[in-house]
Amino acid sequence: MVRVRHSSEAIPGSGFIDPRVLARIGNLQLVARTVVDGFINGLHRAPYLGLSLDFAEHRAYLPGDDIRRIDWRLYARTDRYHVKEFEADTNANFTVVLDTSGSMGYGSGPVSKFDYARFLAASLAYFSHDQRDRVGMVSIAEDVVDYVPNSAKHMDVLLHTVARARPHGRTDLARSLRKVNELLRRRGIVVLISDLYDDAERIIQAVSPLKYRGHDVIVFHVLDPAELDLPFDEPTSIEDLETGERLPIVPAALRERYRELVRAHAAALGKGLTNRRIDYALLDTSQPLDEALFTYLATRERLSRSR
Repeated sequence: MVRVRHSSEAIPGSGFIDPRVLARIGNLQLVARTVVDGFINGLHRAPYLGLSLDFAEHRAYLPGDDIRRIDWRLYARTDRYHVKEFEADTNANFTVVLDTSGSMGYGSGPVSKFDYARFLAASLAYFSHDQRDRVGMVSIAEDVVDYVPNSAKHMDVLLHTVARARPHGRTDLARSLRKVNELLRRRGIVVLISDLYDDAERIIQAVSPLKYRGHDVIVFHVLDPAELDLPFDEPTSIEDLETGERLPIVPAALRERYRELVRAHAAALGKGLTNRRIDYALLDTSQPLDEALFTYLATRERLSRSR
């Protein structure tokens, strides 16, 4: 398992994984590799973070193994190639649950919530696959849309499924997550990526059964900067991307109250989920993915110690 020493300081070198740059790459596998490799290199450079792996044993080198894991000192003694096995190689189940409802298609800039969510889903899956986890994914809206069962061999299928997904339809977290809970029979790490457009208590009640089932659950709450701040100056109308309803507003008159409601919604989610031992992180789509990956990495490290 990758181990980190926690720090209140920002990660040196963070900020280089700009979502706008990722959006121009196009190939989702290349996006994921770029994000994860850059993040790991950033950890190596960070003076406040330690990247250490718990060594378990050696095994004979097999074609396709990462040559960086070859123990050259052992090779010098035995004239045979062996690779190092680590405690991370436990073949855990990792499942990303991706919200593909219509509201996820919103973006005030070049990167929509859905683009950001896809980048994050692909990067987390790529990272977990590299840790030799069995990766899988479920896309949801009003119901389960796509399902890729957990497997060590399903990374390409997962990336293809995420790449072809499109935001559409309404959200029904209670219904769709109930189906997800039925699909995931083996306990593992479940990551939900969504804009969580629903009443906070209903969301908490929808997510909690995954925890009760024995899964380690992480919720990434993805919002666009405009949804956080309501920065518009002129009177305008806003459209519900799931229902098509339009509502005229005067942003200047509503801004402070709107911001209070957004903060209260996030606070209620954070408190309610944390009280149920479910990790919660609010993400701004204008920010690099480093913070999300670090949150996930720190959670994995904590979970590994508690098992």
